[in-house]
Amino acid sequence: MEFKESILIKLVVMLQCLTLVLCASQDFDFFYFVQQWPGSYCDTQQSCCYPTSGKPDADFGIHGLWPNYNDGSYPSNCDSSNPFQQSQVSNLISTMQKEWPTLACPSGNGIQFWSHEWDKHGTCSESLLNQHDYFEAALNLKQKANLLQALTSAGKSQCHVYNMEILRYKSRWGFYSLSSIKNAISDSIGFTPFIECNSDSSGNSQLYQVYLCVDTDASSFIDCPVFPHGKCSSNIEFSSF
Repeated sequence: MEFKESILIKLVVMLQCLTLVLCASQDFDFFYFVQQWPGSYCDTQQSCCYPTSGKPDADFGIHGLWPNYNDGSYPSNCDSSNPFQQSQVSNLISTMQKEWPTLACPSGNGIQFWSHEWDKHGTCSESLLNQHDYFEAALNLKQKANLLQALTSAGKSQCHVYNMEILRYKSRWGFYSLSSIKNAISDSIGFTPFIECNSDSSGNSQLYQVYLCVDTDASSFIDCPVFPHGKCSSNIEFSSF
């Protein structure tokens, strides 16, 4: 009898542990994968500072990979005992400097930016992704969602709608309909993005960030269960950089 009770107790403990693991791994519903256009980050009253590694390419850069809930809320700063450690991503640093550059002032090497992203967002997915996996997943998603290529390709095939050939030049790139930008990205990637705008130094609405939704494995794009709050003008500026 004591032997059977011992086995029963062990089974109960194992089930409790398994429940805790499952609950931890399902503590969010999806990710927002967010890319920002550097021209719109810099063309504001606040301006920007180039990283110590030099001016980034004229391309969308990663802002973050953010766990979210289906009701629109999100977890944050989930584990202060597991801070960002550069040593965990040492083989990714050069790629992160290119694809995930900091534009905050004063100029930095990216460590403070990446540390903030891990501490606030990454720790809330650490039951599934360790630090290296988290940053590597974001870099892989960036390769899958080449936004500049999507917009450029749309411009080459439909110049009368998008007129994106102007991307070849370094002058201000002009205004485009919000719907045309959404359609170009959706046609290329297969999922509808959320476009976030900010205001340039003259007060014009401009394309700032693009949100795409990702499954909890941080590997595949999905239809967004919910979009963030905020809106853009029907015609928005795509600033040069």
